[in-house]
Amino acid sequence: MTGPVQVLVVGFDRPTFSGEVLAEFTRLREAGIVRLVDLLVVSRTDDGAFETLGLPEGVEADFGDLAASVLGQPEESAEPEAEAADMDSAAMWSLADAIPVGSIAAVALIEHTWAAPLSAAIQRAGGTLLDETWLAPEDRELLETLIAERQT
Repeated sequence: MTGPVQVLVVGFDRPTFSGEVLAEFTRLREAGIVRLVDLLVVSRTDDGAFETLGLPEGVEADFGDLAASVLGQPEESAEPEAEAADMDSAAMWSLADAIPVGSIAAVALIEHTWAAPLSAAIQRAGGTLLDETWLAPEDRELLETLIAERQT
């Protein structure tokens, strides 16, 4: 892997996996932008337990194994606190905090292949990534408003 890998958690009220999202991942991979490394689909029951769901048609049969190994098995996050405390902090966030009780989510590992040269340049300059986040939709709207105000 040469680019940074993002954990993307997407919630669904009623999933309708038509293949459109996978087709977009294929287009982005062919353009050298991102690569879908792995995909795990889970539901979180009303009692907070996780269940792994079947993958959408068109997804490789072994998908989900890598995400489960890196982030922790979904079933693990429903274990008692003492055992859950041993889990990696990323697993605690991605499985317990990000997925609401009573919902379905897709957890994707996405390699940002476009960023590999930038990451390498930062490392050569002695830099280290300290943190990263994505702006929430309302923050993006504010940013767009502020940019528009500057242009007038």
